[in-house]
Parts: sequence; C-alpha cells; structure tokens
Amino acid sequence: MFNVKRKIFLMLAVSLAIGITVTAAQADDDHGREGHGGEGHVKTTLKAPANSLWQKECAACHIAYAPGLLNAESWRKVMAGLDKHFNSDASLPAREAAEISAFLQNNASGKTGAATLRISETAWFKRQHDGHEISPEVWKRAAVKSPANCAACHPQAERGNFNEHEIRIPR
Repeated sequence: MFNVKRKIFLMLAVSLAIGITVTAAQADDDHGREGHGGEGHVKTTLKAPANSLWQKECAACHIAYAPGLLNAESWRKVMAGLDKHFNSDASLPAREAAEISAFLQNNASGKTGAATLRISETAWFKRQHDGHEISPEVWKRAAVKSPANCAACHPQAERGNFNEHEIRIPR
C-alpha cells in the first residue's frame, strides 16, 4: 500500500513540476514585450482566432483590426456605436453585431481599463509612435494619411503582425 501511495505522490509531483515549467516558459516568452491597447502583456503578433464574419464586415472598409489592440470595454463601445462609426454608418443586423462584438471582447487585450474608441489613443500606441520614434510629418504623407492606416507601415498588419523589425515607413 505504501508503494502505491508513493507512486501516486511522485506522479502528482512530476505533473505539477511540468505544469510550472510550461507556465514559466510561456511567461518568459512574453516578458518585456510592450502590450497593445495600453493594458497587459501582448505579443507583437496578435493572431486572432478565425472569425469570417469579423473579417468580412470590418475589412470591407479598413483592415480588420486585431482584437488585442483594444480592451474589451473599448470594443464594446466601438460596437455599440456602429451607426456613427467614425463619421460612417457601419450598422449591422443585431445578430451579426452581437457575434462580432463577442469575438472582439473575448479576444481583447484585457477585460477592464479605460475605454477608448481609437487604437491611436491607447498608451501603447502613443509610446510606440511618439515624436521621437515617428515624426509627426509621417502622418501627413500621402501613402500614410493617418495613424489609423496601420498597413501603410506594417505590411502584415492585416495578419495582426506589428513586429518592429518588419516596419516599412513610406516616403
């Protein structure tokens, strides 16, 4: 009986050690990376799970911004105001709006925090695109036009990739 209890204890201890090691490795992978949306730790590649409705509807007018770029409260506010979405009526049928809203909130950078409607107003965006990094003149270039045009400098923004080693600022 003693050997059975000892084997069970050892198996549990090994399982616990493996779980702690995996968790620590995942934490190390994210350590030191700036969070998007100004909240939390998020990698520079924000691969969202597949959602064809989000992709179809949001990318009809602009890139389908990665959900991790804003927190859940911000996405809730964005989706609640589709009838006046940045001077456009982007209204959707209730069922479609609810599906996209749930998808964005479930994959957001965090559940709480200050809500903003613009990614360019987040603390993370401001730190990464301040006057020391990006000249205010860049936003006026014909190929860029505004901070909302992520794809102008981030060629893989559509895929949620904002890796600084792949930035190409147009002249």
